[in-house]
Amino acid sequence: MIESKTPYRISFFGGGSDYPSWYLKNGGAVLSTTIDKYIYISCRSLPPFFEHKYRIVWSHIENVKKLNQIKHKSVKEMLKYFRIKNGLEIHYDGDLPAKSGMGSSSVFVVGLMNLLNSFQKNKVSKKQLAKKSIFFEQNILKEVVGSQDQVAATYGGFNKIQFKIGGDFNVHPLSVKRKTLDKLNKNLLLIYTGYKRTAHDIARQYVNKLNQSKKNHIQNITEFVKEAEKALIKENLDDFGRLLHESWVEKKNLSPSITTNLIDNIYNDAINNGAIGGKLLGAGGGGFFLFYVPYYRQKKFIKYFNKLINVPFKFSKQGSQIMFKSNNKINQ
Repeated sequence: MIESKTPYRISFFGGGSDYPSWYLKNGGAVLSTTIDKYIYISCRSLPPFFEHKYRIVWSHIENVKKLNQIKHKSVKEMLKYFRIKNGLEIHYDGDLPAKSGMGSSSVFVVGLMNLLNSFQKNKVSKKQLAKKSIFFEQNILKEVVGSQDQVAATYGGFNKIQFKIGGDFNVHPLSVKRKTLDKLNKNLLLIYTGYKRTAHDIARQYVNKLNQSKKNHIQNITEFVKEAEKALIKENLDDFGRLLHESWVEKKNLSPSITTNLIDNIYNDAINNGAIGGKLLGAGGGGFFLFYVPYYRQKKFIKYFNKLINVPFKFSKQGSQIMFKSNNKINQ
């Protein structure tokens, strides 16, 4: 039995510049952190006397005899990628809902990639794990996704991630005082709208065909990374909140699908009830809102939004980890 634990992430600034259609020619940068909410994946070998060869437990329970019968696309393609032929049981659980802007699809890929590398006793570095996860999701699954979520979930922590022209990346932990990050954490609220969406359907509308107007918006969005880093170093936390607002306004210009009337109403109500700024996490369209609300204003804010789910969280430092590995020999 092996189990991996992989954190969800919050992306503050720079989202959109992490898509290869942009950064391979222009470079890119994002500011993000992992949080204390996780995806857990476990697997064990199945002996040959069961009627099924593969058992996959997620929101469905799959008991199938052949690999191609597996309905969970990421699991099926990952098992092919690792050329695993013997019987296997995989269980998946997450602290947060899928399709909610928290990077769940990429977090799952990183967690499963980490798990199966350990399963096969392959030693991989963090950079190798992130790169393999990016390649798998973008080139094997052929999903229209960026590259920041895989990097964040692999490395963990509060980082600036720079994407280089040509495809490489660097991870820079922010040189910010711990007490500053703790105060920032207290001023942030994670609010679930209840609306699910598929990130790649929305992203496809603005990353595949980048006209000059969209290029200008992505360039502006990327510049917010520098400004936010400066605000944190100078401990100007309310400026960080204002930058969230400005970045959200800029991002909405990329596609009409990023927001809806209902989403705009929630955002406007948030501003009127104490928030300095905020944004929808992920590609847009629904899922989780992140709001910067000074701590002394939060009681009023939470009372107003009592019908929406407020998810308490803390920044986390660890990326994907193997939490448990039994001594039982695993046959490949």
